[in-house]
Amino acid sequence: MSAGRVDWVDTAKGICIIFVVMMNSVLGVEEAAGERGWMHPVVAFAAPFRMPDFFMLSGLFLSNVIARDWKLYTDRKVVHFAYFYVLWMTLQLLVKAPLFVQEMGARATFELYLLSFIDPFGSLWFIYMLPVFFVVSKLAHDRGVPWQLVLGLAAALQVAKIHTGWLVVDEFAARFVYFYAGFVFAPKIFTLAAWARERTAISFACLLVWGLVNGTLVWLGWSKLPFVALALGAAGAGAIILTSALIVRWGGLGFLRLFGENSIVIYLAFFFPMAISRIVLLKLGLLDTGSVSFIVTTVATVSPMILFWLIGRTNMGWFLFKRPEWAYLNGTFKPGKRAQAAE
Repeated sequence: MSAGRVDWVDTAKGICIIFVVMMNSVLGVEEAAGERGWMHPVVAFAAPFRMPDFFMLSGLFLSNVIARDWKLYTDRKVVHFAYFYVLWMTLQLLVKAPLFVQEMGARATFELYLLSFIDPFGSLWFIYMLPVFFVVSKLAHDRGVPWQLVLGLAAALQVAKIHTGWLVVDEFAARFVYFYAGFVFAPKIFTLAAWARERTAISFACLLVWGLVNGTLVWLGWSKLPFVALALGAAGAGAIILTSALIVRWGGLGFLRLFGENSIVIYLAFFFPMAISRIVLLKLGLLDTGSVSFIVTTVATVSPMILFWLIGRTNMGWFLFKRPEWAYLNGTFKPGKRAQAAE
């Protein structure tokens, strides 16, 4: 297993980031419009597996780095994401600050900014949670805690449906099991992807059954029930693996792999084009809610890639997606290293 680029992994990340952007875009448009559109069922269908798969993929290559010394590990897995979280959280709050000040005053707005350092702000919670997962996984590894115990406890937390009101606690309980499963089951996951490439018909049959079961449970309103949610998250992650392996097997849809290679770039920057395109399209009032949702999703997904390309062409603005040297722990910076957000 290599920590380098893997075609089906990048394709799977591409699928996941599209679903994540779609969820934020569609729900935002529907809230502003006061009605649901034809894209809502797609968002609902993806809900059981959208974030579980994203976290599973994030833990997939952890075995390659978990034995590093704490200083290097902390730089790559904590400081790295902390830099981008603080930067983009600040940018988002600056954009929203005039509205917040008008609604709740300058003091409350500043307090919200400070609170965002301990309680993740908006859509950036994923970036905030990754370092937490990385640290907990390494602590368990270094102390020799059996993976079966860690995974069992993580599954129990997920099933418990913990709701404290603090996002870090609630999302850790809900998501850590998938991240850790990606770590401990990585060899089997790669075996499953290889198996899918060689068994197209069986893979399609499995995906059909999964789609019917997942869709039915979502439609019945049972997808969030204890044990059911855990099972659907795991099954959905497997389905994305099969789908990605088949896409790579046949070729085409290369944009998914490109999106996956830069999934964190998209995740960091999609908020701004999403908000702007939503406001403009709803004010124009020319399209139905579903069509507006589709366009907003497309704009929000593609725009960060255009920004990333422009930065590469002009060599200006790299701080948005690439840590400057001062943002590394002493002795961990490697000159010439392409340390971008998607690392």
